[in-house]
Amino acid sequence: MFWFLLIALVVVVAAVTLFVVGGGSGVSLPEAEPDRIAWPLPADRPTSRADVDAVRLPLAVRGYRMTETDDVLDRLGAELAERDARITELERALAAARAEAEAARGAAEKDANKDEESPGQAPNDAAPGEWNGGTEA
Repeated sequence: MFWFLLIALVVVVAAVTLFVVGGGSGVSLPEAEPDRIAWPLPADRPTSRADVDAVRLPLAVRGYRMTETDDVLDRLGAELAERDARITELERALAAARAEAEAARGAAEKDANKDEESPGQAPNDAAPGEWNGGTEA
C-alpha cells in the first residue's frame, strides 16, 4: 500500500510539473513589467497638491518599494525647502518695504508739522532795521 501511494504521489507531482511548465505548447507567458509609480511627479514644473494626491507608490512584498518612495520624498522635500526659502526671502523684502514706507511717512509727517508751525516769518520776527509794522526794533 505504501508503494502504491508513493508512485501515485510521483505521478501527480510529474503531471502538475508538466502542466505548469506548459507541456510543450510553445506559448510562454509575457515578461511581467516591473511595478512602478503610476503617476510620477512632473519634472517640468513645481509639484502641486493634485500631483501629490495622485501619487500611488508601488507595493513590494514587504510594503512600499524603498528606492521609489525615497525618490518621491526627496523630490517633495527639495521643493518644500525651495518654497520655504522663497517665502522667507519675500517676507524679508516685505518687512524692508514696510519699514521704508513707514520711514517715508514719518519724514513726510515731520515736514508737514514743521510747515504748519512756521508757514513763514511772522512780522514781529523781522530782522532789526527792517520794516516792522512801522516801528523799528
